[in-house]
Amino acid sequence: MPNDVPATTPTPMFTLDRNRFGRLVLIAEDGTVHEGVVPVRAFPISAPQGGIGLMSTDGHEVVWIPRLEDVPQAERDMIEAELASREFMPEIQRIVSVSTYATPSVWTVQTDRGKTELVLRGEEAIRRLAGSTLLISDTHGIHYLIRDLTALDKHSRKILDRFL
Repeated sequence: MPNDVPATTPTPMFTLDRNRFGRLVLIAEDGTVHEGVVPVRAFPISAPQGGIGLMSTDGHEVVWIPRLEDVPQAERDMIEAELASREFMPEIQRIVSVSTYATPSVWTVQTDRGKTELVLRGEEAIRRLAGSTLLISDTHGIHYLIRDLTALDKHSRKILDRFL
C-alpha cells in the first residue's frame, strides 16, 4: 500500500454507473464491464449491511462486498437505491387486532410503513428465526418482520402467543 494512502480509506475494486435504461453497470478493476448487475443481500435480516453480492444477469457473483460501509459513497448510494427498489419487508411494530384466533384470520398491524391488514392463512405462516425474530407471511406472499418479539407491547405479544 502506498505511504500517501491512509489505511482506513477503502480502495475501490470496482465502479458502478447506470446505463441509459437505468440498470447498474459494473466496471471491474481489470476493466471488464458487466451490464445489469443486481445486488443481493446474503443475510437481509440478521446482517443487512454485510455480505452483499453483485450478481450478473446469468446469476453469477461478480463482486462480493463483505461490508457495505467499506464501499465508496457513490457506489454505496447506487447499491442501496437498487436494494430499496427490490426489497419490501415491512417491520411490524404493533399488532392492533385480529379478526379471530382461528385461521385464516385478518390481522390489523402497525408497521414501519404505516397501518395495514394482512391475512394469516395458518400458524405455519409464522416462522421463528434466530433469537426472538419472527417472519410472518401473508396470503399475498408479503413477508412481515418482527425483529424483536420481546420489544412488542403486551397486547401484541398476547395475540402472538395464541398463534405460536
